[in-house]
Amino acid sequence: MDLPLLEDDLGRPALLDPHRVVPRGVTLPERAVLCFFPEVVAAVDPVRTVHLSSELGPWPVHVVEVDGTEIAVVQPGVGAPLSVIFFEELVALGVRAAVAVGGAGSLVPELTVGHAVVVGSALRDEGTSFHYLPAGRVVEADPAGIAALVAALGDVPHVVARTWTTDAVFRETRSRVERRVAEDCVVVDMEASALIAVARHRGVRLAHLLFAGDSLAGEEWEHRGWTRAADIRAALYGIACDAAITL
Repeated sequence: MDLPLLEDDLGRPALLDPHRVVPRGVTLPERAVLCFFPEVVAAVDPVRTVHLSSELGPWPVHVVEVDGTEIAVVQPGVGAPLSVIFFEELVALGVRAAVAVGGAGSLVPELTVGHAVVVGSALRDEGTSFHYLPAGRVVEADPAGIAALVAALGDVPHVVARTWTTDAVFRETRSRVERRVAEDCVVVDMEASALIAVARHRGVRLAHLLFAGDSLAGEEWEHRGWTRAADIRAALYGIACDAAITL
């Protein structure tokens, strides 16, 4: 089938480069945390804040200090296209190692609310990654990123596993969930495979930590109150910061 996503012009330069749209004269730390928990980002105590531009208005990037190391912290929106835009702009401003931390839907019953999942690989059921890497079904995560997160998690219960990255949160059908579980996916998210692709394309480090939230493992969807698990979300952000320092 002749699909636009399969057109191979990956070696050609883009007409619009991120350096053309980022603020001039601004440099960010080499380490960053892409935190998808908005209440956690709102509570940080920055040493300074810069703003990226978007149709959503000015988008804050906070620079915080953790154990004497500066880290850029941003809430990168929701979904692969928007999070990739902000990740690209962070890289253009000097970021060379990033840790993403956010929520995901459980596909298997043993992952209870708050269980930590280190992304070991991602099934590419989104469109953005195909503009950065050759077409393929699965993309493997950066081994250095996996190791940094596992070390930072320590005794915190976690698994290193595959996530299913999809653009269509309202089209996660039972049959598709079953097929993804058969392919070893334990959670579903909206950004991981695209962020891995960008990191590989740009030559930067990336690790991705997911929080098992709502559940698609049963016959019906369950919210499970995952957006209100404030202590767990804040703790995972702290772990992401620790991993970013060592990555």
